[in-house]
This record gives sequence, structure tokens and C-alpha cells, in this order.
Amino acid sequence: MTNNACNPTRRRILKGLAAASLLSPLGISPAFAAAKKRLYIDGLSFLPENLADIRASKLDAYLCDISAIETIEQADGTMNYKRTYDACMKSIKEANQIVSANPNILMPGLTGQDIALAVEQERTAVYFQIQGADCVEADSDANSWQHLDQFHQQGLRVLQLTHHYGNRFAGGALDNDGQQGLNKPLTADGRQLIAALNQRNMLIDVSHSSPQTALDTVKASNSPIVHSHGAVRSIVNNARCSPDEVIRAIGDSGGVFGVFMMSFWLTNKPLPTIKDYVKQLDRVVRIGGIDCVAIANDFPLRGQENLLALGNDNAEGIKEYLPWWHSLAAKNVLGFEHEPTHVVIPELNDIDRMSRIDDALAKARYKSTDRDRMLGGNWQRVLKNVLG
Repeated sequence: MTNNACNPTRRRILKGLAAASLLSPLGISPAFAAAKKRLYIDGLSFLPENLADIRASKLDAYLCDISAIETIEQADGTMNYKRTYDACMKSIKEANQIVSANPNILMPGLTGQDIALAVEQERTAVYFQIQGADCVEADSDANSWQHLDQFHQQGLRVLQLTHHYGNRFAGGALDNDGQQGLNKPLTADGRQLIAALNQRNMLIDVSHSSPQTALDTVKASNSPIVHSHGAVRSIVNNARCSPDEVIRAIGDSGGVFGVFMMSFWLTNKPLPTIKDYVKQLDRVVRIGGIDCVAIANDFPLRGQENLLALGNDNAEGIKEYLPWWHSLAAKNVLGFEHEPTHVVIPELNDIDRMSRIDDALAKARYKSTDRDRMLGGNWQRVLKNVLG
């Protein structure tokens, strides 16, 4: 993918599709329109223990990480978090039980059309996601991707290629050789996985991937791809943040780039505010276009729980992250030489964050139709395009 400006023809097509989607009579019911006129869709969160949080979040839909994690100490002493087949199959079945038992609140997100239905029925559509393709590492073309089919049958609709570190399919953002970071490409096995996901109309997520893997995935995929949760490297120069060319390529694919809530990757300022979050959104708009930008969380719906218990005291809350941060600094991974001083933006570490972002964007002079796209319309468009 080149570094040229965003494809203007594609941008016009996406703009028209987004407008048609948002103006559709199925987009929102008259009864609910008076209470909320705008779709709210989050790019990544989790099923809460207290389902009252679903209503309080005001979300119409969200990508719901149902991963089960096995923590593995790597040879260099750093921790990797592997999503195994057995653990994730157990967790997705448990998630299905929760959704099925609460049909007045939740509905399974299986196609992009389910968002309109969720709005009409005043429910929240949850699109199951797994943060790492380790759960299908035993699969290949040779076995016809049997494990992937089993996850799809259980409702999995979004698969992230890797988490932090690479696997047999993809390079990870934090891959390193002990002396410096690495930028590994999509592998031959990864290309098979991309084709298998395309064939099953599943959404490909390159969050946590290396920049080269993300660029390779755009070229390999026949469908739009997403970076569901991340931040912009031209603001914070860290390996976990994405270079401009990755954001631009995702936008040109017809996909979205979701900006998340982890403040040490949003700003280097000592005191993060909601203005810093809006600055990230602004940058994605300038790089990828208004149809590329989206909202993500990456914390529980209510917020980062330890920080909430501390009254959002970042000076105290950052301490739990520092051993991991220092371990990567010792490996010379990009950006980890700068010790962070915060974890969250206090105004956004709250269950009402979507309304607060909406208000902040209005104050930043984003027009209503642009906020429609940023807060939910872009996610709706991509989910309809890829999932059907």
C-alpha cells in the first residue's frame, strides 16, 4: 500500500454507503429515536458481570472479546498471553449461555443487519471477538479449518491475528530479538488464514499486529479489515501504536481504525484529558478519512477497574504496569524507554464515555453527520459489508 492520500473515489463510495445506512428506516426505531438519535458502537470490550452495565453504557452494539487467556513466560522473561483452542471454546460457549439467558438485554451479533434489529428492540448486539489466532493454530487448508468452523458455529465473527507477539500466522507489535524490536510480515500460513476468514465472511482484526503484517493483510484480504483498538504512532512513538501508512491502508481497504482508552499510548503529556483523545481521533481522520475512524475501549464497560477503585489516581494506578513496561524497555522495543505516568483519561474511565466523547466532538466542531460515523456508523458499515 502506498503512502499517497486516501483514494478519493473509494472515500465518496464509502460516504454514500454510510449515509444510506444511517438514513435507512431500519436504522433506528421511532420509539427509541427520541431518547437517542445516534448509534453508539464500541470496538472492544467484554461481557460484564453486572448486566446493568449494558444499559448504562448506552451501547447499541460492541465487539465483545470472549478470549480465555493462558499466561506464558517466554524465553526472554517477558509474558505472552495465549488464547488456546480449549480455553477459548469453553469461554465462547459460556458467553453464548449468558447472551441466551438475557434476551431482553443482549442479542448475538451474527450479521451486520443485527445492529438495526438491536436498536429496534432496544437491546445490545454483541459481536464475539478473540484477540489472537492461537485458538486455531492447529488448523490449515489441510484440515479445512475445522476449529475455525467450530468457532464460527458458536458465533465468532471477529478474529484478531495475534496479541502483542507473533505466531505462525502473523508478526506482533512487540516482537523483538532481545536487542531491538522486529517488524515481521504475514506468513504463508497467515495468508491461508486470511483466505479462510474471507470465505466465511469473518472480520479480520490487525490490532496488536506488526505494521508489516497489517500492510500485508490489507493486500491479502478480499474484504475490509479493521484495527479494532489502538492509537496513532505519529502522536506517541511506541511499537503498540500504528504508523500513518497502516491507518491509511486500513481506510483504503474500507475498514476502520478504533482509538482505545489506554492513555499511555494516547499522549505523552503528564495529565491526560479528553482533548488528547479527540486529538487522536483528529489524526486518524486526517490520515484515513472520516469513514476510517471509530471508537474503542479495551477496558470493561465500566472502565479500568483498578483505577476506578483508586478514584482514577493515575500516579498509583500506573504501578501495576511498570514491571511489564520495564521488561520491554530492556529489550529496546520502540517507545518503552519512556516511563508512563498514567493509564486512563479520568473523564473517559466511566461507563458514560460514549456520551462524553459525543459532547467533546461537538465542542471540537465536528458536525452531527460526522459524529454519526465516528460513534457508530463506521462500525455498522464495516460489519454489514463483511458479515452481510
